[in-house]
Amino acid sequence: MTIVYAGLLLGALGLAFGGLLTFAARKFHVQVDERIEQVKECLGGANCGACGYAGCDAFAAAVVAGKAPVNGCAPAGEKGVRRISEIMGQAAPDTEKMVARVLCQGENGVAMERYAYDGYKSCAVAASLAGGPKDCRFACIGLGDCQDKCKFGAITMANGIAQIDPEKCTACGACVKACPRSVISLLPLSQNIIVRCRNSDTARAARAVCMDACIGCGRCKKECQYEAIIVENGFAHIDHEKCTRCGACAKVCPCGCITIE
Repeated sequence: MTIVYAGLLLGALGLAFGGLLTFAARKFHVQVDERIEQVKECLGGANCGACGYAGCDAFAAAVVAGKAPVNGCAPAGEKGVRRISEIMGQAAPDTEKMVARVLCQGENGVAMERYAYDGYKSCAVAASLAGGPKDCRFACIGLGDCQDKCKFGAITMANGIAQIDPEKCTACGACVKACPRSVISLLPLSQNIIVRCRNSDTARAARAVCMDACIGCGRCKKECQYEAIIVENGFAHIDHEKCTRCGACAKVCPCGCITIE
């Protein structure tokens, strides 16, 4: 009989606690806006933090609460932004796909080497040791900090420099933050005429450390019929609002540092 009583007691306790839990669940239930889950399904899903929030859940909640813009998630892409806008009952903003670009051509053998680096594989660490293994203080160090941070497999390292696949790039900006030399920038996809050098030293000093360095000669500026190029701080700058993507500047650049993607 003792066993029977014990069983009945446990059963009664189970029913009591079950009832309490059911009551608590109903009493303290918080209604969740179904749009949060709908918005979340449109996001990149990498919890990369590029939106400024702790993750995709937090960003989706902020969008529904009106605290974050519908186009605040770069990995969502144009299609995702349109869908989020529909969910929120808004007109989709005009956005152009952004991609990360490496503003350097200092591959191994092109950028001069200061010393042979054989330490911990990190651009940040290497940059702290006598300025890094490459003589050019503006060059891509090429040890892959950006690749490690990219959650979308858009970056590979080849011959001492980062290579970015624009098809895979979501413009989350993680690579931009990871680069200790600020070699990577986010640019609109249509801006396919790019000056791949930011060396602001004199022409002699720039060429001494990299064979593909911009020497600020101004030939691109003279060739441009649209006044889209200026030479400032030792290297060429392109005004992409004026640029027609004709490619004339790339053809006359004696150093090959202006490229057409």
